[in-house]
Amino acid sequence: MTTPDDHALLRRAIALAAEARESGDPPFGSLLAAPDGTVLAEDRNTTLTDRDITAHPELKLARWAARELDGPTAARTTLYTSCQPCGMCEAAVRRAGLGRVVFALSNEQLLDIRPDGGPPPVPQDGPALLDEVRAVVEGYYR
Repeated sequence: MTTPDDHALLRRAIALAAEARESGDPPFGSLLAAPDGTVLAEDRNTTLTDRDITAHPELKLARWAARELDGPTAARTTLYTSCQPCGMCEAAVRRAGLGRVVFALSNEQLLDIRPDGGPPPVPQDGPALLDEVRAVVEGYYR
């Protein structure tokens, strides 16, 4: 359940999305907050201006947190974002160990708004060569 404090921080993420759009980028913005609501970092989408398909604000903030915060601190943060993180960003948020995500627009709602319905899925084949890859990976995660 979101609170009025969550809504205030989410409004800042929406304002960052508006800034991105004004700069010619897709309209997405995010910020990372400490438990007391202090904004630790914020960013906006720069995929077009940076010519970088990975320049989503959620991914940039997850990378920042992984570099700048220890695990227990990251686990107490909340990522406020104008739109639910995509699969790439969701994975980065998990890997960075962020504690919570609050979003304004769901991915399903975004697809309803987009006239093109988003990028098509990429076919995947696998698993394959399990014994060969297992020899390389096994034992690493101990």
